Amino acid sequence: MGVSNKITAVLNFVALLSSIAIIGAGFWLSSKADNQCTHFFRWPVLIVGILLLVVSLCGFIGAFWNKKGFLVFYLFCMALLIVLILILLVFAFVVTRPDGSYSVPGRGYKDYRLGGFSSWLRDHVTNSGNWGKIRRCIAESDVCVKLDQEYVTADQFFAAHISPLQSGCCKPPTVCGYTYMNPTMWLNPVNPNADQDCYLWNNDQTQLCYNCHSCKAGLLGNLRSEWRKANVILIVAVVILIWVYLIACCALRNAQTEELFRRYKQGWS
Repeated sequence: MGVSNKITAVLNFVALLSSIAIIGAGFWLSSKADNQCTHFFRWPVLIVGILLLVVSLCGFIGAFWNKKGFLVFYLFCMALLIVLILILLVFAFVVTRPDGSYSVPGRGYKDYRLGGFSSWLRDHVTNSGNWGKIRRCIAESDVCVKLDQEYVTADQFFAAHISPLQSGCCKPPTVCGYTYMNPTMWLNPVNPNADQDCYLWNNDQTQLCYNCHSCKAGLLGNLRSEWRKANVILIVAVVILIWVYLIACCALRNAQTEELFRRYKQGWS
């Protein structure tokens, strides 16, 4: 195996490690309660990571065993994957840029307003025909049950940094002025006209605020937070992949030059 092919093989091993990191980010996203209920958002990162793994293996095989067809296929597919990841990154940044959260005085957590998120997220998640299934999925999960297990007193709960999904779905909006009994039971709103969700809150553990606009906003808040974390991994991975691709192109060109020079020497002798 020539020097150029060795370099290409090492670079593909680096790309393979990057694909494993992306697959790990995909599994992390798919394990979250909100992504388990919104199936569309579970798969893009995971699929990109698996495709990158397959392409990296093709490049490694082509370099290690000097299979030119594999190398050409690898370079073509790697270019497509880099473009795909860049498109996914730009799209994710655009749709997750608006933030519907707002601080609440005296609370460790934030409340969430549906209108503060991007119209694309609202249209494709909360305003879609799938919301009924998403709502049932959230209600059947342990998202709210965990709050009753973790927090006993009002002071503990008010100081807690609960997730956007828990803030939006498991309690009424703070502005309603409900009296705390436990994390999922609230009584006697002081200001019931402050928000339309104030009338939708229900102490029935199968209802809570799952019908509230704040629950939809909390779901979008969770998706936004998780995707922005996954974007960090994607940014690092795509920078590495661009460098790997450029160096691999140079290595392949050098390998072709070495092959021509070797044939020239054989013909001369």
